[in-house]
Amino acid sequence: MDPIAAIEAVLFVADAPVSAGELSQVLELPPAEIATALRTLGERLAAQSSGLVLREVAGGWRLYTRPDLHPYLERFAASPTAARLSRAALETLAVVAYRQPVARGQIAEIRGVDSEQALRTLEQRGLVDVIGTAPGSGQALLYGTTETFLEKAGLASLADLPPLADHVPPPTVVEILERPFRPEEPSSDSRS
Repeated sequence: MDPIAAIEAVLFVADAPVSAGELSQVLELPPAEIATALRTLGERLAAQSSGLVLREVAGGWRLYTRPDLHPYLERFAASPTAARLSRAALETLAVVAYRQPVARGQIAEIRGVDSEQALRTLEQRGLVDVIGTAPGSGQALLYGTTETFLEKAGLASLADLPPLADHVPPPTVVEILERPFRPEEPSSDSRS
């Protein structure tokens, strides 16, 4: 048995990252040999200009597409055969990822609309889950992201999320954007 080919086959069919320990058990090989095979597989994929790369994420190993091929994947994602998350689901997922643990009411307050359907979609896809309840009366359900979210986002942990500051406009732009939504201030020039 070629351990590199066996690891590649396992990772190809796995729907979640596979730990080196699990690979060691499945292939009945010592951990050191698995570590060497993983390193060799990663190098081989790079040397062959494969469309795939090997990455360690969420406590395990996973095959991903090469970043330079993402434009083709984006075109494919826009095709009718690709299933995508709605804008509402993506917004909700971002709120959960950055504010967790977060209640449904807090998500609605941030987004300005009810997010129940979006949360349901994200739960069905395994991207978010209930991780607790809020203290106090009502004990609202609190949502957080899952290992599946980390895997799909290609993150090892939530610490790898890009900083929000990179996506927030400067205060002067926020001021201009908010101006039309502010109530008019009474004029200091009162004419009766």
